[in-house]
Amino acid sequence: MPKSRTRVVIDGVVQNEEGDLTNYMLGVCTIAAMGGLLFGYDSGGVASRSFYLKNFVPDLTMKGTTIQGHIYCRPGNQYLDLFTSSVYIAASVASLLASSVTRHCGRNVSMSLAGFIYFFGICITAGGINFIMLVIGRMFVGVGIGFAIQSVLIYLSEIAPSNVRGAMNQCFQLNVTIGILLANYANYWTADIKNYWTVDTKSGSGWRVSLGISAIPALLLGVGSLFLPNSPCSMLERGQAGNAKELLEKLRGESNNVDQEFQDIVFASEVAKRVEHPWKDILKPRYMPHLVMCLLIPLFQQFTGINAIMFYSPLLFRALGFGEKALLASSAITGVVNAVATCVSIALVDTSGRRLGLFSFKVVFKCLFVRQQ
Repeated sequence: MPKSRTRVVIDGVVQNEEGDLTNYMLGVCTIAAMGGLLFGYDSGGVASRSFYLKNFVPDLTMKGTTIQGHIYCRPGNQYLDLFTSSVYIAASVASLLASSVTRHCGRNVSMSLAGFIYFFGICITAGGINFIMLVIGRMFVGVGIGFAIQSVLIYLSEIAPSNVRGAMNQCFQLNVTIGILLANYANYWTADIKNYWTVDTKSGSGWRVSLGISAIPALLLGVGSLFLPNSPCSMLERGQAGNAKELLEKLRGESNNVDQEFQDIVFASEVAKRVEHPWKDILKPRYMPHLVMCLLIPLFQQFTGINAIMFYSPLLFRALGFGEKALLASSAITGVVNAVATCVSIALVDTSGRRLGLFSFKVVFKCLFVRQQ
């Protein structure tokens, strides 16, 4: 990959910074970014397949193929609400706990916990014999996702050189889209697996296989993170300045002089330590624009409904009258488009800027809205 130059301003001094992508850093990023596979695979239609409900909550099974008769178009069902929201409630609570674990124990510890907790939740869910087991397993899955989202993005940002930091962060999103795509194809290829469990009386056991596949990236993240180094920033927080500089040299390669970058990290770490009341300071007027952007950009992104579409795409297609194989194939096509768009974003994010992606999203969304009108 060709080098690119960025300009970094630290304490009023303008410096030129270059960075190379070493094989070691790419390997570290690859393992860490597997946290995105966990979230993506869970969101890719596996959790929304009605095969769960056919076995454990028969009253919720779909009656007819019309939209009015579909289970997701009939409000007020507590079982369905609990099944759907349990993972997100658990992830929200876990992300708050994960912030303390990440800060005090290290980023790699949080990522390893994410992998093992997710693996435990998948084992419970895939081997579930009643609805309660499904919900408990889903909650453990949510805890794993919460830890992964909280720690992986910080880790990738801290180990990546500034000239490709956007692309390295997008590797998490790329793995999310790959996870969605793999889940859709897993649903498609396991849909015809016959019943091998006595509790699967109303459907085959394919949903168990498709769920169990996600245990592979979970184990890879959990075990792989045990061998990952902590980030230089995290090492500095623990007073390990010598180890932090050695790691930075290993990440950047022997041909690069990391003295200036290391001093920048030390300076930023010292400034952060001098902040006595971070929650109070962030509410000051001069930080209010940053706080508003941090809150509203993700909020509006969620309100577009893209996550709901990806999560419930099989059921949405079924409500439109698609057959079982056709709806899974349609969901897979949606996943391919999602992955390709993410690759384009990775290629442009560090050269064209972050705002271009937001503007492109706005244009596409407006076109869709006009089309609906």
